[in-house]
Amino acid sequence: MTQTQSAPPATVPAAQPPGTTLQAPNARTAGPRSAVAQWFAGTPGRMRAFLILAAAMSVVFGLAAAQGFSQSDGALDRAQANTAQLVRIQAIHTNLVSANADATNAFLVGGLEPPEQRAHFVNSLAAAAGLIAEAATAQPADRDVLGALNKTLITYGGLIEQARANNRQGLPIGSQYLKDANSVLQDDSLPLVKALVEANEKRVDTEFDGISRGTIWVLAGGLLSLVVFAITLRWLARRTHRYLNVPIAAGAALVLLTTVVGGVALAGASSSAKDTRSSEYERTLALSRARIAAYDARSNESLTLIARGSGDAFDKAYTAAAAQVDEQLGKVGGNGGNLQQLWTAYKTVHAKVRTTDGTDGNWDGAVAMAVGKDKTNNSVETFNAFDSSSNQQLTRTSTAVQSELKDARDGLPPIGWLGVPIGILAALLVAWGMSQRLEEYR
Repeated sequence: MTQTQSAPPATVPAAQPPGTTLQAPNARTAGPRSAVAQWFAGTPGRMRAFLILAAAMSVVFGLAAAQGFSQSDGALDRAQANTAQLVRIQAIHTNLVSANADATNAFLVGGLEPPEQRAHFVNSLAAAAGLIAEAATAQPADRDVLGALNKTLITYGGLIEQARANNRQGLPIGSQYLKDANSVLQDDSLPLVKALVEANEKRVDTEFDGISRGTIWVLAGGLLSLVVFAITLRWLARRTHRYLNVPIAAGAALVLLTTVVGGVALAGASSSAKDTRSSEYERTLALSRARIAAYDARSNESLTLIARGSGDAFDKAYTAAAAQVDEQLGKVGGNGGNLQQLWTAYKTVHAKVRTTDGTDGNWDGAVAMAVGKDKTNNSVETFNAFDSSSNQQLTRTSTAVQSELKDARDGLPPIGWLGVPIGILAALLVAWGMSQRLEEYR
């Protein structure tokens, strides 16, 4: 007897809560994640990933190259402007102490001072005022301090005129006005000038240090990009068994060439700036400081004589200033030896002035040496010889600083504005090379 097997009972869906609608599975419910995962799946997906990575690094390299050249070019430009401002401020300082040296020395003459000395005094103050206006325009950050400095010069000039007027009449009060004017210069004006010098020296140092940072941007961006290119080419060679992808290799070569050319150019500019900093720039600073200290010493020589036996403080100030000149001339190098001889000649006459006044008690004879009436021991001539020679050397070194920094900047290739286009071109080469391999999978 044949037995009939019954069919298995149908599966009854589980009861659903009221209002619930059953939905069949749909590809759309997978969401964008599945589409993205599918796009990057398999060998073609990995090719797309490498394409995006290498192209992105190419653009990043272009931006890094542009930033590096912009950094170095800007630092060189600012270094040039700030060194010019520093020289300008030191010229203000020099003109002020020069004018003061003229005023104190002319006071020893009594009555009408020599016309050329008076003209030098007037011209020095006028030059200082002109440089103050020029410096305020060149560097807005210095404007407030320069304005305060200008006010002190008005006070100083007024006191000097009072001293001259009384001295011409033989009134002793004139010496007090001269001392007050010197106090205004030393206590009010020169501290402001020294603050300006310090601020600008820091700016110059900052920019000199910043020149080399541009090289880091180019080298770091280039090396990272080349590593990505190397990994991409190696992966493609292993996966496709084709050992050279010409467009991607061309992109890598473009990045390598830009890195080498840019790195060498920036390193050369940085080295040139470093040499300028350690040579002409340092000599310019030393010469400026030496000239300022020399004028200060000259003023104190005259003030010691004006004090007539009570000028020990001025004599000590002379000694300190003269030592400063010797120290700075030791940093000049080159023609510094010639300047040292000229300065020594002046110090020799000064020693005779002090001996004639202090040891011999011959104040009139000492004054004759100090104001240039003694032709054998002429303090004016010996000082002017040092002044003229040091000024010529200062002009040469300060001009050399500007010229060398300009040459370093002009020598940079135009990668600053070509950096981004180079990066984009390398990215397009990557896309072209990778698209050739992707076509094989379609």
